[in-house]
Amino acid sequence: MAASGEIRTATMGFRAKPNSMARQTNIIRIAIVLIIAVSWEALSRSGLVFKDVVPSLFSIGAAIGKLLTLPAFYANLQVTAWEIFLSLAIGSSLGIFVGILLGSNRFMSFAYEHYVYYLAPTPRIIFFPVMIMWFGVGIASKIALGALSCFFTVALSTAGGMREIDKVLIRVGKSFRATPMQMGLKIYLPAMRVPVLNGIRLGFGTATVTCLLAETKLSNQGLGYMIMQIYSRFDMPSLYGLLIIVFVVAGIGNLILGKVTGTSA
Repeated sequence: MAASGEIRTATMGFRAKPNSMARQTNIIRIAIVLIIAVSWEALSRSGLVFKDVVPSLFSIGAAIGKLLTLPAFYANLQVTAWEIFLSLAIGSSLGIFVGILLGSNRFMSFAYEHYVYYLAPTPRIIFFPVMIMWFGVGIASKIALGALSCFFTVALSTAGGMREIDKVLIRVGKSFRATPMQMGLKIYLPAMRVPVLNGIRLGFGTATVTCLLAETKLSNQGLGYMIMQIYSRFDMPSLYGLLIIVFVVAGIGNLILGKVTGTSA
């Protein structure tokens, strides 16, 4: 009985520590946001910079409220969301396929994987002119560029996860004479679920950045295009407001993806 009581006490203490750590983390996050907000407002009112360059938080808040009532905002949001979704779907699918191929075949890994590593850090935007020539100036070129950006992250994460799979599982699959498709669906993907899903979440971030950047370069729709239109009018409160909205929307998308994949922190 005494031993059981000690184990129960230790278990309760173990559960209390993560809860306490979560509260401390939330307090620190809120404190950081408040410090940034107070510092921004103080800088805006100090007169050290032009008022239009660092507008008041109140004017930014009013601009956000105005943006959220504009039909054009939701139309552009829909375009960008569609681009990011298709980029993630295409890039992740190709990345998983190539990652499995590189991770499971020593010859393919030795022959081609170093090219993937060399190209992965390359800024994707330099391929944008090529994508325009191949797919035109519409959303297809943005989707292609976003898929390319997502591909490298997922492929490298998947290839790394393949090498961590227990060899016993692979031998069991081969002993049952599983086809390559069955090996991929029944053995490889379940065994490397975490690295693949983490790669997809990282791919979502890179696809989002790439699509928005491509929209700022050549587009007549999307949030990136809307940002440049506001900047051309030098409407700084609306510009900062739209940037905040984009940040929040991207954060919500990442949170939802984490919940769906079960990899949220």
